[in-house]
Amino acid sequence: MSKIVLLGSGELGKEFVIAAQRIGQTVIAVDSYENAPAMQVAHGFEVINMMDGAALDAVIAKHQPDFIVPEIEAIRTERFYEYEKQGIVVVPSAKAANFTMNRKAIRDLAAQELGLKTANYRYATSAETLQEAVAIVGMPCVVKPLMSSSGKGQSTIKTTEDIAKAWDYAVAGSRGDVVELIVEAFVKFNSEITLLTVTQNNQPTLFCAPIGHRQERGDYQESWQPARVSDKDLFEAQDMAEKVTEALGGAGLFGVEFFLADDGVYFSELSPRPHDTGMVTLANTQNFNEFELHLRAILSLPIAEITLEKAGASAVIAATADSTAPTYSGIEKIAALPKTDFRIFGKPTSRPYRRMGVALVTESLETPIESVIEKAKAAAKLVTVHP
Repeated sequence: MSKIVLLGSGELGKEFVIAAQRIGQTVIAVDSYENAPAMQVAHGFEVINMMDGAALDAVIAKHQPDFIVPEIEAIRTERFYEYEKQGIVVVPSAKAANFTMNRKAIRDLAAQELGLKTANYRYATSAETLQEAVAIVGMPCVVKPLMSSSGKGQSTIKTTEDIAKAWDYAVAGSRGDVVELIVEAFVKFNSEITLLTVTQNNQPTLFCAPIGHRQERGDYQESWQPARVSDKDLFEAQDMAEKVTEALGGAGLFGVEFFLADDGVYFSELSPRPHDTGMVTLANTQNFNEFELHLRAILSLPIAEITLEKAGASAVIAATADSTAPTYSGIEKIAALPKTDFRIFGKPTSRPYRRMGVALVTESLETPIESVIEKAKAAAKLVTVHP
């Protein structure tokens, strides 16, 4: 059996650890704070600043893992190349982790090297260059830090007055050493999807049924599977996803995000790991959830097929206040609902809008997906996070 060091221990990491535990793997969960969700179910844990290369080296040297599985962006990813030289498998690969921890590398790879259709974009490293970038791409436009997570620091510029505010907000939400932003022209899209893409060692790339999602403040609020996508758009998205994941290399599950517009499919972003919108797969919409698929691909276990079994939706249970000891009410109400499940992540602290849990609803594939989404939203509202 293998030893895995998990870098980042949030709710996605927790579900990955549970999947790994079920087939006898050993997992050491690492994060910057104690009692993070994945630490609660792992064999062991370490608390370090993962942007500290020496601290990261010490953890890897101590545990001598077979696999390093990143779960977040803020990691000293350039160290991964050295770990690969030591014979440790970095998931999906050192190149993939290094490129995708920074929006600049992945966007330039997609748009310039692979020629994928993306929104017009520029970069900015100061309030002044942000102004110049906005002048080029036009308004409205979306501003994101190159390194951030869960929509932190993301905003939309609609007027010149928004530019200074967007810079300050992006700087506050940025992770890592260098403050640099990507400025994207606003794509007039009809919907956005996540295509969970599974790359395998010496086996074909597999795709899950497309997942639709709605965002606020750059963070997902609801997701559903299957999303309505035309055959033409789905083929285009799968072709793009296969090209970019092949260029990055390695084995594992990628969350590849696309905009669907009147003039076709636009590549948006990519995460080299299970995706937050993919939590809908915890509702047993597929024969394997996204965390089980990630694990099987990493371990080179054969995946005969990925089948869509049910229609499902997830809706976020969010906090509304800061707390160092959050409590919950309404659990018995959501538990009483048919075809409904939930997860409480066990985060030790809360803050406004922080994702603390998720409601999950399933129905038959014949059920209109809109009604499944509404049921998930209503279920999530039954649970209250108290400070």
